[in-house]
Amino acid sequence: MNFIKRGLLSMKARKGRTILQLFIFTIVCVLILSGFTIQSAANKASELARQELGGDVTLSVDREKQMEAQQKESSSSSGGTTERRMFESTPVAVAAAKKLAELDHVAGYNLYSNTQAMASGFEPIASSNDTSQTDDSSTQQGPGGNDSNRPQMVQADLSVSGVLDSATATKFKAGTDKLVSGKAITASDVDKNVVMIEKTLAEENDLKVGDKIKIQSSDEATTVELTIQGIYETTDSGTDAAANFSFLNPYNTIYVPYTVANTIKGSDAKDTVDSAIYFMDDAANISAFEKAAKKVTAVDWDTFKLDANDATYQQMIGPINNVAAFSKNVVYIVSIAGALILGLLVMMQIRERKYEMGVLLAIGEKRSKLVGQFLVEILVVAVLSFGIAAVSSHYVAQVVGNQLLTQQNATASESTSSTTNQRGPGGNGGGPGFGSSLTANTAEIKSLDIQVSLEDMLKMGGIGVGIAFISVLLPSILVLRMNPKTILTKQE
Repeated sequence: MNFIKRGLLSMKARKGRTILQLFIFTIVCVLILSGFTIQSAANKASELARQELGGDVTLSVDREKQMEAQQKESSSSSGGTTERRMFESTPVAVAAAKKLAELDHVAGYNLYSNTQAMASGFEPIASSNDTSQTDDSSTQQGPGGNDSNRPQMVQADLSVSGVLDSATATKFKAGTDKLVSGKAITASDVDKNVVMIEKTLAEENDLKVGDKIKIQSSDEATTVELTIQGIYETTDSGTDAAANFSFLNPYNTIYVPYTVANTIKGSDAKDTVDSAIYFMDDAANISAFEKAAKKVTAVDWDTFKLDANDATYQQMIGPINNVAAFSKNVVYIVSIAGALILGLLVMMQIRERKYEMGVLLAIGEKRSKLVGQFLVEILVVAVLSFGIAAVSSHYVAQVVGNQLLTQQNATASESTSSTTNQRGPGGNGGGPGFGSSLTANTAEIKSLDIQVSLEDMLKMGGIGVGIAFISVLLPSILVLRMNPKTILTKQE
């Protein structure tokens, strides 16, 4: 009788054993295919997130090198006295910053020039403990006891955030600030005297888009008249220091073209910025951009440095990578466990059928055909399991994958909150501008798009066939190495 037909008849005669093998093999295949589909979905989500978010690279002065140079200079100065190190501001030339913006993988860029100023003709939002900007109480006696009739201290009450493009400014990208009326500041506004002010500041001073305001430099030497181009709203709660200094109050932050901020700073700041941020087309290209940037001679790399910031991307894909790693481990564990369990079942089955094998060998049946019969039996079960897995694994993977992702997102959120609390109120500034925790606004990927692909099916089928062969060949070798006489004798 043909060994294939014998295998089918054996399966029919031993229905209980066949159903048990089908049940175990189906569970193994479903888990393996679910693992592969979750991995594929996680990799796809990670790639999309990387392309959407990209990464930021900041060009700014290298403070560490600056302080080291000052330390060496002071220690080698004459007289043996060590001079106290001082903070020095070294601006970035706009022309040099634009050279880097022309490199490959740069999807966009922004320039930042920040300073403080005083409101002229309108009132900033007062901070509760800020007493530096007072009227009569702020006068002091001049030398010799004469009343100088001057403020005790002239202090800025506005934060001036000079940008090339407000829409890609740090807080606007994070969602902390949002334009509610008028127009944003763009590259076309460079050299124009326009401004965006906060909604609360506008309401308190009865200002609207199209009105004009004046701001002064802290030394009162420069006054600039600005046309209100846009009004934005902020959800930034500021820091504890904002209660003592009005210019740190988020409502008193105004956005202007970086050229206006440079005018407030003075002539020395012309055609310079504090820093530049470059937005990558893909976070994977950050290293390539940094290598290319180092070859640009317009930038003094002994003074300036590049800082890669892909924290938002890393925060988003962290849970996804954890889910993908878990799914990969599941595939390994299930494959090994499945092969062992099915191998034990087949071994028990072969031991029970030793007499049958002895008779077949005695009448001249080839050993290879006996092994082929067991393979037929397990492969038929495997094919049925593949079909069931193909239908059901999509739903299993969707539920399991989303549940794992939810747990990983919760863990990541707890870790982020803990880090933010350690940094203190206000968190980390997250780049140029005035501080707030930006990672709190990072959108989470809350679900995976699970799709069973042909590639995943083929990989599952390959592993399944491998498990089938291993579970049959190893037990068969233990029995088939015996000769028919020994098998029949032992059976008797």
